[in-house]
Amino acid sequence: MKTVEHVDIERFMGPWYVIANIPTFLEKGAHNAVETYSLNDDGTIATNFTYRKDGFDGKLKEYNPKAFVLDDPSNARWGMRFVWPIKADYRIVYLDEDYITTVIGRQSRDFVWIMARTPTISDLDYERLVSFIESIGYDTSKLVRVPQLW
Repeated sequence: MKTVEHVDIERFMGPWYVIANIPTFLEKGAHNAVETYSLNDDGTIATNFTYRKDGFDGKLKEYNPKAFVLDDPSNARWGMRFVWPIKADYRIVYLDEDYITTVIGRQSRDFVWIMARTPTISDLDYERLVSFIESIGYDTSKLVRVPQLW
């Protein structure tokens, strides 16, 4: 799966709202899902993933995997470690030039995430990203919008 040509890691850091995904078992029923990245001194990436389970008033869930950039100089392929020593495949396959929307995919095309710097994006942008996801081999019928209410 082709990644973007280059990611400015420092610019990519910060919060990303999950707009839609093909969810992992952890993410089913997620509301207000946000993934926040911060660069560690050793070059790894601290990740803070939070959401409310099954509703906006649901239990707050939080996960803190560590990411490892695997393909310097593009910085677009990461290993995301939830449990040592496994590093899950994480690929930045779309990133707009303003770093406002991104798509994260996996070589196996089992999971995908549309994320943005804001809790919502326009319907036109959403449809464009869904078309992109389909063009790279995903079954978009499995895509779920993640409710965001802030």
